[in-house]
Amino acid sequence: MNKEEIEQQEYLYKIRHSLAHVLAHAVLEIRPNAKLAFGPPVENGFYYDFDFNGNPIGEADLPELEKQMRKIIKEKYHFEQKFLNIDEAIAFLEQSGQNYKVEYAKELAEKGEIDPRGLSFYQHGPFTDMCEGPHVNHTGELPRDGFKLDRISGSYWRGDEKKPMLTRIYGFAFSTKEELDDFLYRRQLAMERDHRKLGEELDLFIQDSEVGVGLPLWTPNGTIIREELEKWAKEEEFKAGYLRVSTPCITRADLYYRSGHLPYYAESMYPPMTLDENDHYYLRPMNCPHHHKIYASRLRSYRDLPLRLAEYGNVFRYEKHGSLSGLLRVRAMCMNDAHIYCAPEQVESEFITVMQMYNNYYQHLQLGNFRVRLSLHDPNSDKFVSDEELWNRSEDMVRQVLNNLGIQYEEEKGEAAFYGPKVDVQVKNLMGREETVSTCQLDFVMAERFDLTFIDRDGQPKRPFIVHRAPLSTHERIISFLIEFYGGAFPTWLSPTQVMLVPVNPALLEYACAIKDNLHNQLFRVEIDDSSETFNKKIRTAVVRKIPNIWVLGEREKQNQSVTWRRYAVKEQITVPLTQAIEALKQMREKRLMDNFPNTSLPL
Repeated sequence: MNKEEIEQQEYLYKIRHSLAHVLAHAVLEIRPNAKLAFGPPVENGFYYDFDFNGNPIGEADLPELEKQMRKIIKEKYHFEQKFLNIDEAIAFLEQSGQNYKVEYAKELAEKGEIDPRGLSFYQHGPFTDMCEGPHVNHTGELPRDGFKLDRISGSYWRGDEKKPMLTRIYGFAFSTKEELDDFLYRRQLAMERDHRKLGEELDLFIQDSEVGVGLPLWTPNGTIIREELEKWAKEEEFKAGYLRVSTPCITRADLYYRSGHLPYYAESMYPPMTLDENDHYYLRPMNCPHHHKIYASRLRSYRDLPLRLAEYGNVFRYEKHGSLSGLLRVRAMCMNDAHIYCAPEQVESEFITVMQMYNNYYQHLQLGNFRVRLSLHDPNSDKFVSDEELWNRSEDMVRQVLNNLGIQYEEEKGEAAFYGPKVDVQVKNLMGREETVSTCQLDFVMAERFDLTFIDRDGQPKRPFIVHRAPLSTHERIISFLIEFYGGAFPTWLSPTQVMLVPVNPALLEYACAIKDNLHNQLFRVEIDDSSETFNKKIRTAVVRKIPNIWVLGEREKQNQSVTWRRYAVKEQITVPLTQAIEALKQMREKRLMDNFPNTSLPL
């Protein structure tokens, strides 16, 4: 970002932060006994958490709260900062009945994290809150029509499920009403395309409380999409020289102590299964240690390298309940994983090939709104393996690859894996929110920990470098992105139902069945709508289900052995000889055409 953009972002941050305080002020005007928790600015707006002491606020109260906020804004109260020493601060907060703030103030004091001037408070008008800022100069600078309270939800104090449940009020905030309106429009579109909503409507996956949160169950429709993506990836990996392996979903704890994931990664792992006091097994949170064991199972020569081991492996991570989100963040996932073991002089060429594979996938899927992030270590953090020379060497390798490929990227200090730098592909959704969809990592640590070697040309054992890569992420995450980008309308090769046959009357059912048998024998997924609904209703039903190809069968089509072809989201329909239509369908499948985009023509 340039200087002007940075300044705009900083000012927007102040607006959102100040509006959070105005919200808390407004709440206390109508619920004087409410207890305040935290109220930070966040992406696109702000929120504040409250304990309402049995006198809750509901979403029906939000318009009244907005009205009260605008009254406060109109008063042009100045935001004034003051500092209180810890004793004064605690006394003030206790007198105000703000027990959550008291707890946090004491914690800051115990950790020695208090400014030498004391605890920072900001006051505007009659409202005072413990806060470090920054804020706008006065409430009159806040856009009266640039914010909107959105919804109310529950949240745990400090994000801890064992602590009290609070009420969180969310709001959106922008510099102008026009920016807010544009955001709300895009948000409505995003809600319509939300993968959780479409996943239910299109019967792709379910979540069941008896199975457990974050553990999606794939229906037949969703399983088709998974398996088609996996088939594609396996074909591409075969062409690129990958060897497939299959490893168990559990392992003894010793493996993760050796890799270094235990004890540091334990909070993200499911609890151990204890067979006896000396034998603990874990559900695996990643595949790499298993692959390292396969590499180590026999003596390797430089002639064996690069060795590319690939697996669609199921992994399990105990994500916090509050972070779970449909398929985007789950506790059970299947990863498009592979590990490339290579000599140091092969690292650059392997990394280049992997990045080209990434680019080919994203270009083909037409996932255009993404950026590349080079995630580096932070030498001042104890999160990373301590070997500054190897860090600098490996980071330079990856940086050189990106430069040679002409890939634009941004560097992020402190975002690397603990064992090496990585390239993250960041994709934006319809709301502009960024998520990491896939990653490629260069590992200079695990070969040492697992004693992985290869015999070099000079007959001496050497350590390989390891490239960890997962271009198609997990089934869960990549499909959540595809559902939302495509609005649930998948191309023919990915679609659960590839062709819907619609006979215009019952007399044509025999012709429809003959076509269905023909297509089914050629492994196409095809259905016949033989319901008693009207013709127009059948067409609407197929469109609602987002079926990419509708073949209308009338008397003329039967006589001419043809079909009238209607494509999803394309107004024009054409009549095509049946043999030509089937051949075109084969081409769409074999070439994996992205025919869900209107500008993609049929291969006729």
